Amino acid sequence: MILDKVKKTIKRYNLIDKGDKIIVGVSGGPDSVAMLYLLNSLKKELKINLHVAHLDHMLRNNSYKDREFVERLARKLKIPFTTANINIKELAKAGSLEEIARNARLGFLFKVAQDIKADKIALGHNLDDQAETVLMRIIRGAGLYGLSGILPKRNIAGYEIIRPLIEVKRREIEAFLNRKKVRPRIDSSNLEDIYFRNKIRNRLLPLLEKEYNKNIKEVLSNMAQSLGYDYDYLMGAAKRTLKSSKPKLNINRLIKLHPAIRRLVLRMSIARVKGDTRRLAFAHIKELEDLIFNRPVNSIVDLPKGVSVVKKKKYLSFYLK
Repeated sequence: MILDKVKKTIKRYNLIDKGDKIIVGVSGGPDSVAMLYLLNSLKKELKINLHVAHLDHMLRNNSYKDREFVERLARKLKIPFTTANINIKELAKAGSLEEIARNARLGFLFKVAQDIKADKIALGHNLDDQAETVLMRIIRGAGLYGLSGILPKRNIAGYEIIRPLIEVKRREIEAFLNRKKVRPRIDSSNLEDIYFRNKIRNRLLPLLEKEYNKNIKEVLSNMAQSLGYDYDYLMGAAKRTLKSSKPKLNINRLIKLHPAIRRLVLRMSIARVKGDTRRLAFAHIKELEDLIFNRPVNSIVDLPKGVSVVKKKKYLSFYLK
């Protein structure tokens, strides 16, 4: 039963504490609608308060119907509701549509959480999403963090994101909604192979299931979980190594570190200067290692988003140009 599975996930990853006020991000699609119904059914048992949040990206002419659907659902369940509109197409002139939409969505959810003093934000990612994400990152050549996939619980910018459906399959969600006779909103663009994720979902995963391993989604999800634990352990070791808040790293200490820890320390140092590690590729880390071991003093490596690293006699210095 899907409710039992969600309760086990909540307990296994300590996603919810009694008394939590939780923002439920609801797009109107099957996953987020099912999550809202499930969390609402657990409201009394877990002693939690829910607040529905919906962002209209204005990417489709009829996107306002998604907002109307979510608002009707929130009223039916007697849950407070907040909505906003953002013209993603206008913003996307400056970059990736998917990345800008994601950042806008998170920014909206963070603002709602701040306004109502919420403890957590629940998102409707499921096991299929996990498998798709891991496969995408394998193809793109991700490292340990990327292959950890979608974490059940993650702190982003001081806000705790939880994913109660991360161990539930998409077909279980669809069956649950059918039993409840709920017809969610369907984004027709998910059926088209215009995005990389859609190609993975509609073509590659079905092929792998049919021809190679019928349990490929579970295999990829389990792999992500195992690698997530490994990454957490290594990250803890890297944080203990990187005690200083200064944007400098002692070169002799870096040389003595295990490569796994050294690379994490380099990534963390870049994140301290830049704010994140987006667009940082394995090739960049290899170039920094070449800077440490082979290049002369005063050599400089330029990284994405204006970050530079200069090699001094005894240390590496990280700075924004």
